[in-house]
Amino acid sequence: MSKVNIKIEGIPYQVEEGMTILEAAKQCGYNIPSLCTYNHGECSRGSCRVCLVEVKGARDLVASCVFPVNEGMEIIISSPKATAARRASVELLLSNHSVNCQQCDKNEYCELLHVAKITGAREGIYEGAKTPTTIDQITPSIIRDTSKCILCGRCVERCKSAHGKGVLTFQNRGFNTIIGPAENRSFEDSPCILCGQCTTVCPTGALMEKSEIDLVDEAFRAGKYVVVQTAPAVRAALGEEFGMKIGTPVTGKMVAALKRLGFKKVFDTNYSADLTIMEEATELLGRIKGNGTLPMITSCSPGWINYAEMNYSDLLPHLSSCKSPHEMFGAILKTYYCEKNGIDPKDMFVVSIMPCTAKKYEKDREQLKNNGLKDVDAVLTTRELGKLIRRSGINFTKLPDEEFDNDIVGDYTGAAVIFGVTGGVMEAALRTAYYALTGKEHELIKFEQVRGFEGIKEASLDINGMEVNVAVAHGMKNARVLLDEIREGKSKYHFIEIMGCPGGCINGGGQPYVKPQFLPNEDADILDTYREKRAKALYSEDERQVVRQSHNNPQIKKLYDEFLGEPNSHKAHELLHTTYQAREAFTTLK
Repeated sequence: MSKVNIKIEGIPYQVEEGMTILEAAKQCGYNIPSLCTYNHGECSRGSCRVCLVEVKGARDLVASCVFPVNEGMEIIISSPKATAARRASVELLLSNHSVNCQQCDKNEYCELLHVAKITGAREGIYEGAKTPTTIDQITPSIIRDTSKCILCGRCVERCKSAHGKGVLTFQNRGFNTIIGPAENRSFEDSPCILCGQCTTVCPTGALMEKSEIDLVDEAFRAGKYVVVQTAPAVRAALGEEFGMKIGTPVTGKMVAALKRLGFKKVFDTNYSADLTIMEEATELLGRIKGNGTLPMITSCSPGWINYAEMNYSDLLPHLSSCKSPHEMFGAILKTYYCEKNGIDPKDMFVVSIMPCTAKKYEKDREQLKNNGLKDVDAVLTTRELGKLIRRSGINFTKLPDEEFDNDIVGDYTGAAVIFGVTGGVMEAALRTAYYALTGKEHELIKFEQVRGFEGIKEASLDINGMEVNVAVAHGMKNARVLLDEIREGKSKYHFIEIMGCPGGCINGGGQPYVKPQFLPNEDADILDTYREKRAKALYSEDERQVVRQSHNNPQIKKLYDEFLGEPNSHKAHELLHTTYQAREAFTTLK
């Protein structure tokens, strides 16, 4: 691409033609105050007017996020006129904002407060009426508070880019403009899949996960036997909550923190990821050999399940009947584990630490109960666990590395660890399916064909003379391509993995916020590489494991010998499998 010559603050630079002033300034070492610098344009660019600068020859100040550079342009960032205008823009945003920072869950990560500090914006400069407020906290997953919304539109764009959906839209005009589901409905009354991607890009506290920390506190106060399990993706991101580099695996410190928080037992959901593979691989082979419904589609992602029930209910027979791993673990803990340890299941309270907001909804599904008891009682996101640890006064970075509990349950293999990244469930299943069909381990542990972050990945494998075609998709925008092929009778696949969030669970809606302004020690390319860094943490743990195939987990073998019988047995179906039901998708917006 050709270069153009510009001046910033009187100093000459060469930058790529077509860049915006904001992008060019950042490349040249200037940080113009902005509310969209770090979100790859996922906002209504130019609307907030926070990044105003002077351009010689221009009649008015220009929004640097939308104004392209051109040959000979002279840009002035620090003039009194530009700095005053930027401050006034932020003060206008504050004038229509619910400024209760101490009570806001986004405190310490609020980009509006951050840019207010930089610009010197003052509260209360502009006073008057505020836009009428909507607070939606009906779903178990997400809270929407329009009093904190600055109309940046990031949530609107993220929903479109991840899922091709327009659940959130701008509504009304002028002073009455808000962002929300159609007709200002609740998320409960919309086609939202509750994945929480919108919460990861919201700059304020307008969109947040619905906290269940109080539920956990109450369980402790009530004297319950409170146990906790953690999903694989959590260990790849939790360190970010405490200033550690993205991609730093913190498994041992996470376990140590949870033990100090008072949980009776600290388990790894990877144990039940191995169990899921045993059930799912057996189900797949049964469908292939018995001319069952194919392709079979994975069922670990509750956001994807929500999408399927609302938009592709005719394809529900294609979904694996397996519960997700943390729900399987809850069922095993309240039956097998309680039986072995003389614990009344009614006294056990199972907490799942997940990278996902949709898991909060999942745990309340009627199909995920046994004898009237929920498999899982509370779900905390990775961000909520960070809050819990900070609240307790634990110095996370100084903790020793400790081991998960695994007396009769909890041991896991490398196959389970990679569940947290797109393609991981497929790879883990292939390792076991190959063994089941051939009676021997696959020569190469890795299945590179299903790794990576392409929207859709596919592979064809020769397993004992049988050609098995598989595909992997993440984000509903990509999944829809494969689903439409099935609906049209054109699918060539036997097995499809679908993850609700782009990148898989490592990029779940409950993971730490990736905001470079709050991560000063990170590299400048962090938004382009954070998913890769988190994925690398999981793949490296897989490689460190001695046992890397689910069917070789000794505790899983013992569970079947002593309790379940065999994969897909009657008892396994009672405890580890579920059903789905068509739900009205309401109005799907384009």
